[in-house]
Amino acid sequence: MNLTPVKTPLVIKKLFPNFIWDIASNSKEIYLTFDDGPTPEITNWTLDILKQYNAKATFFCIGKNVEKFPNIFQNIIKDDHAIGNHTYNHLKGWKTTTENYLKDIQKAQSLFHSKLFRPPYGQITPKQGSAIIALGYDVIMWNVLSIDWDVFVSRKTCLNNVISKADSGSIIVFHDSIKASKNMQYVLPRVLEHFTKKGFTFKALES
Repeated sequence: MNLTPVKTPLVIKKLFPNFIWDIASNSKEIYLTFDDGPTPEITNWTLDILKQYNAKATFFCIGKNVEKFPNIFQNIIKDDHAIGNHTYNHLKGWKTTTENYLKDIQKAQSLFHSKLFRPPYGQITPKQGSAIIALGYDVIMWNVLSIDWDVFVSRKTCLNNVISKADSGSIIVFHDSIKASKNMQYVLPRVLEHFTKKGFTFKALES
């Protein structure tokens, strides 16, 4: 059973006030984000679905995947989506020294320029966070998790996680990864349709 909270608790946000958890907005705007790509099996599909709804999003890319699949990465750029840094090797911050963590981020940064950063697995120490912010990055977290990566979470539960918790200014996490693809291919079109009917637009984060 997955115990990860779908909606980020307020106490967590208060513990890390310098991180961005959502976007203050009086408009019906939602911020879709996709972690762990680019991936041949799912990223281009994701781009096609977003295009159908004139939706913009933010892709937090793993550096080594950008190196492997530069054409797919360029497709993200060509469709005017935002790019974020997700480290080069998808490191766990809690198991990595701050020095090595920063080096890995900079290695990814050498492949593409972005001042948006999201820690893989959401794992980041206060020291790492402060150092990353000092380098000029915005540390982007979330306030709604789809939990699409968990193969034991049904696609309908995954869909409900998003439509029941997201609201104006929400930053929602999906993954354009093989592991998440089964849930994502069910959930993403339905999320786009659901919120479009409610008058929402989908925006990319600004760096």
